[in-house]
Amino acid sequence: MTQQHPNRADFERAPKPEAGRLAYDPTRTYRWNYEHPPMNLDDLGESLALADLHAEDLTFSSNVETRRRILECDFLGLPVGSPIGVAAGPLLNGAWCLHYAALGYDVLTYKTVRSVSRGCYEMPNLVPVANSMMTGAEQRVLQSDVMKGSWAVSFGMPSSPPEVWRRDIEETRRRLDPTKVLSVSVVGTYQEGWSLERLAEDYALCAKWAVESGADVVEANFSCPNVSTCDGQLYQNAKESNLVASVIREAIEKVPLVIKIGFVPDEPSVEKLVSSLDGVVQAISMTNSLASQVVGRDGERLFRGEQRGICGDAIREASVAQVQRFHQVIHQRGSEIKLIGVGGIRSNEHVRDYLRAGASACQVATAAMTDPFLTLDLSRLD
Repeated sequence: MTQQHPNRADFERAPKPEAGRLAYDPTRTYRWNYEHPPMNLDDLGESLALADLHAEDLTFSSNVETRRRILECDFLGLPVGSPIGVAAGPLLNGAWCLHYAALGYDVLTYKTVRSVSRGCYEMPNLVPVANSMMTGAEQRVLQSDVMKGSWAVSFGMPSSPPEVWRRDIEETRRRLDPTKVLSVSVVGTYQEGWSLERLAEDYALCAKWAVESGADVVEANFSCPNVSTCDGQLYQNAKESNLVASVIREAIEKVPLVIKIGFVPDEPSVEKLVSSLDGVVQAISMTNSLASQVVGRDGERLFRGEQRGICGDAIREASVAQVQRFHQVIHQRGSEIKLIGVGGIRSNEHVRDYLRAGASACQVATAAMTDPFLTLDLSRLD
């Protein structure tokens, strides 16, 4: 007898424990979400993955052989079933990685880790903002009463202690299906008086630990608008980016290295950054939000007037355009650097936009956090 898969209504009627949800809860603290990952999908019945809710469309098919027949893809040389993954933001620890793997995503990026423990910024960490398309030149955005697809993100790159995340990554890789790719995001933690070389060594130490724990790919985060130290602004300086990336490259040998960057407004800056990273990294992931001040409903400046990264729908057009700028420069140089498109993806057409612009893979974050039932029909991307 054929297994009948539950639909969305069936799932919503199913009993749920306190942690029984499918996405990050912005009304709770980061720590609470870290300690209360979503329920194991197996607890709700066999194959409750997103693919099986839409099995007739072969959407995120949970059958590995079916995926291979539909798409023969690779992510930086590693075989995967699709070019779609989840960016570091939603994947707080291994349980979150395994959860999104069960939902059908093939590249899982473990949220940014450090060589020291670091707490999260105080709440609110996710503030909905007005949903108009941004260009990157905005000085401020307005808070929205409801989530319309975009929000200001304010976490500050928290990290559990190394002994915790190293064990967790090892266990995650052990439990993760071998057809899935586990990427680990790392960042150096600047200390007063450190030279750039010392910061690079800290990046490299985290990267080395990640690889030793089982990471298939290392993503070095060179961009975070929510921190004021140089570890969050590296991508803006091509020479410094080259130095840090080169030290990481040496530490992890042949393991694929991705650099995560923010908004780059002009072609000369693109050319400098591509030139500095060519031959050192395998891929550049973009765009890690657009920075802006956030103004509240009463006109007050949120987050003490400091900039925060805006993510979601509002940054999609600027992010696609940036991928296109980088692709043109990379093509002109004859470089082999790959591009990973990130920002505002919510549909097949958005994925196509990034692929046409020159991306070889795409990652979702905001949409994965707000709509765990997001349906991207990977059999119909061509």
